[in-house]
Amino acid sequence: MDEDVKRWIYWAIPIVVVVGAGVGLWYARTHNAPAPAPAAQTQAPPAVEPLVQHPIEQVPDEKPLPALEQSDSAVQDSLVGALGRSIEQVLVPKDIVRHFVVTVDNLPRKKAAVPLWPVKPVGGELTVAPGGEPTLSPDNAARYAPFITILKNANVEQLASAYRHFYPLFQQAYVDLGYPDGYFNDRLVEVIDHLLATPEVAGPIKLTQPGVFYQYADPSIEERSAGQKLMIRLGSQNAAVVKEKLRALRKEVVKQKQ
Repeated sequence: MDEDVKRWIYWAIPIVVVVGAGVGLWYARTHNAPAPAPAAQTQAPPAVEPLVQHPIEQVPDEKPLPALEQSDSAVQDSLVGALGRSIEQVLVPKDIVRHFVVTVDNLPRKKAAVPLWPVKPVGGELTVAPGGEPTLSPDNAARYAPFITILKNANVEQLASAYRHFYPLFQQAYVDLGYPDGYFNDRLVEVIDHLLATPEVAGPIKLTQPGVFYQYADPSIEERSAGQKLMIRLGSQNAAVVKEKLRALRKEVVKQKQ
């Protein structure tokens, strides 16, 4: 054999062995490697509809509801039917539905803006018993007499019927207030339960005057919500009337469709 051929074979053999080993190793790795992990799902989960605890049964009516902005006259007529003409003396006849929704939503909070109430503010000043240390006068309850008289004469079934009729407007006002996923009737029931939980406070109820306005001296009273402090200011007899009507109204607005 030619000497040059021998030299070529001598050097070619180890090169072929190395290349063959590399090819074999690549083949083994690519065929035995684990399957790539599936790509992570980027699609958002389906939206969950908010749970409605106390749905309002909508009663079919041939007469369409007015727009929320034009509803004051119709709502006032319904309130007169359920509460009597006396309601006109205390009702604020502008934005009735919106003001009702705002007030209901605010009652469990520390403050409830009086200018947004659907009724006129109570007349007169907070009555303080004469003497040394200031206490809430029992005579203060008389300031609420016009409202309590209206409540005593209220037809709760008729009032609830009007509420159900206009409910889409209440719901719209609640959504507009900043609760796109909220259900106003659930909030109403929650607030009714909150007011019903107001404790009876035995008198005399001590007051303090750190500034212009009086406050309850007892922190356990002063720290309560605007709604519960109002119930306490009403006096025990007036509060009992309000609670009776609230219980009756609650029963009506949680009725389920038969």
